Amino acid sequence: MSGPVPPPPRRPRVVASAASGVLLALAFPPFDLELVAVVALVPLLWAWRGASPRRAALYGFVGGVAFFGVLVYWTFLFGPIAFAPFVLWLSVWWTLTGAAVGLLNSRKVAWGPAIAAVWVLAEAARARWPFGGFSWGEVGYAFHDIPVARSLASWGGVLGVSFLTVTANALILQAGTAWRQGARSRRSLTVAGAGLAGLVLCASAAHLARPALSTTGQLRVALVQGNDKNRHLTPAEIEARYLPRNHLRLAGAISPDERLDLVVLPESSLDRDPRTDAFLDAELTNLARRLDTTVLAGGDAPAPGGRKYNTTFVYGPSGRLPTTYRKRHLVPFGEFVPWRDRLSFISALDAIPVDYAAGRRGTLFGVPTPTGRRPVGILICFESAFSELARGYARAGAEALVVSTNNRSFGRSPNAAQHLAIGQMRAAETGRPVIQAGISGITALVDARGQVLARTSLFDPTVLIGEVDTTAGRTPYVRFGPWILGVCVLVLAGAAGTARRRP
Repeated sequence: MSGPVPPPPRRPRVVASAASGVLLALAFPPFDLELVAVVALVPLLWAWRGASPRRAALYGFVGGVAFFGVLVYWTFLFGPIAFAPFVLWLSVWWTLTGAAVGLLNSRKVAWGPAIAAVWVLAEAARARWPFGGFSWGEVGYAFHDIPVARSLASWGGVLGVSFLTVTANALILQAGTAWRQGARSRRSLTVAGAGLAGLVLCASAAHLARPALSTTGQLRVALVQGNDKNRHLTPAEIEARYLPRNHLRLAGAISPDERLDLVVLPESSLDRDPRTDAFLDAELTNLARRLDTTVLAGGDAPAPGGRKYNTTFVYGPSGRLPTTYRKRHLVPFGEFVPWRDRLSFISALDAIPVDYAAGRRGTLFGVPTPTGRRPVGILICFESAFSELARGYARAGAEALVVSTNNRSFGRSPNAAQHLAIGQMRAAETGRPVIQAGISGITALVDARGQVLARTSLFDPTVLIGEVDTTAGRTPYVRFGPWILGVCVLVLAGAAGTARRRP
């Protein structure tokens, strides 16, 4: 739809914007009302209709605060000093989206795909800047349990799902407005109906023609979830090495009869570098040899300048000196503090006394199985939220992805469930199974289509044993990357051209 659009009354628009933010949050874990996302943005889009850039920015900001305030409320566990700036910063991207929509309004452009293009470009920017970005809350993640949406992600990534969802919201608003106006807007109603039908056909076709992947074998895995303390460890527990000992105790109870290919002790399950700690090295070596399997274990390793690497240590079945993977995408204000000297007055940052250093490259590890070596890529925690890292592994030949996580600081909040939802969409994008091991949960096995095969509960010390099929082949997303961003640029260029020709 294009042309002049009369603005709605000003007073209700702030309320409508906030309602959109709350509704969209309900589509994500822990509520998981996924299909609400198809209509959640309708109130915000209504508020944006005919609004100036300044007012549209305000409505976007209100909607963003409502959305992120609910979605990431778990950051409040670190206090208001963490929660408030984080939510306000994330809301800036909704603010900028609103300002851009207001500019479209000033050019008399109210075309649904153009609004969706602005939205997706803003999501892509948020996932990259600043400090490496934060992709949590991209609209497409809301559909992690919907097979059709996961099929769409294999074609156009999570951003492609976001694009179609925002377009659907715009078309629903157009249809509702035209319906209320009756015969005067019959053509607009027809266009909206045809557009929605086209989206349904597009999604159906993507699902029916989802990319064919070849199964290369199986990985039989054991994922050790050893932390049952929903609190900070006491000095006595740290001194007694509670975390590594509990994980090693659980792993030690695994029988060789399980015939495992891979055992994962997740991020932070080790308290020291096993290459220099005789106890850990002996325990992990003996575990690998006893089970005749590959063992992955997460801990820290020294880095130059007094920093640390967040590291996964890989012990082969022979128990030889481990190889390593170093986390590349670090958590700002979690694993390093930007502008540390200038922010020294914030006492809460004392909880991060040492900065981590970033690794430089991904590494594939060959896991021996009865049917041959299976190449596996490793992502550490926050890294799974960035599609290009997983895509890089798939392009390099990985047949499965391991996500090693430590979400215990977020307690029983929905952070871990949201993280698993992200893992499901990474599996769908890449066509690779995701083996997600959490120190306190949620630990899960996800197949190459993004379906959760098995999962654990939070803070339940257990070992999850199961199998995933390893896969080869490239989904369109792996092959072509985030091509939807080029489509968005073309859509906006077309909208700009249309606006120039309008008197």
